[in-house]
This record gives sequence, C-alpha cells and structure tokens, in this order.
Amino acid sequence: MTRKQRRFTLIGAGVGVLALAVGLVLFALRDAIVFFNSPTDLAEKHLPAGTRVRLGGLVVSGSVVKSQDLNVRFEVTDGNKAVAVKYQGILPDLFREGQGVVAEGVVEPGGNLKADTVLAKHDERYMPKEVADALKKSGHWEDDYAKKTDAGAGTRKTP
Repeated sequence: MTRKQRRFTLIGAGVGVLALAVGLVLFALRDAIVFFNSPTDLAEKHLPAGTRVRLGGLVVSGSVVKSQDLNVRFEVTDGNKAVAVKYQGILPDLFREGQGVVAEGVVEPGGNLKADTVLAKHDERYMPKEVADALKKSGHWEDDYAKKTDAGAGTRKTP
C-alpha cells in the first residue's frame, strides 16, 4: 500500500468513526431535544413515574387552586388532553388562566406532574411555535391568535 492510499484509508476510517459517533449521540438524545411535551404527548408516551419532563400548553380556566402555604394546583391542556400540575412556590406575575405556560418537573404515579419550575408566557402576542402547532392540530386554533402575533410583529400580514 502506498503512502497516499494509507492516508486516504486513515482519513476515511476517521470520518466513518466520527459519523458513527454523531449518529449514536443523536439517537440517544432524540427524545431529550424537545423544548416541551404537550399533554397529548405525555399521554401517548406513557412515561414512568420519576421521569423529568417539560410540559407546555394553556392553563385550563377554573383549574387554578392556591393554598396558604404556596401550594398551587392547575391543569395544562393542548385542547385535546389535560394534565394536572402541582407546584410549590411563587408563580410568575404573568401566570393566569387561559395563558400559555411551560412547567418543568417530575411525572408522578397517575400521570400528574410535580413541577419545580413554572414559566409563563412573556407577552400577550407571543406564542411558542410548538404551542401554536398543538392548538392547530387539536382544532383549537383561533385566527385571532395569528392577528395578534402579526400585529405585534409589524412585518407580516394575514391573508
């Protein structure tokens, strides 16, 4: 084997090993590379208790129950399914019923979520793409959402 052939063989083997390593990492992280899961996703995945997840959707109107010791219970929906969330702490100022929320925590037995972090939508016109897609998929998308978003952006127009 000539020196040139050995070099190409070594380079080819190195590229092959690198491609395999990248493929294995992406395969291992395929479920972890998600901004959040919708309530329907959680129901379909049947995650075991103790699994750490991010849950995103809209806070169900009338579901927020606050107690004196900063315990809060509420439900998050994507219009299709709803998941009960328990949280202890001070909620963000923008948290309210009917608004978008992302709760991060651990799945409890029964499919409920014990959250340690709750993030509220930061602007009345902002809606994460995943939430908008979930609302469209479930049939709960309102054209008013797009008009508010477009009016705030100032560059896009709705047809």
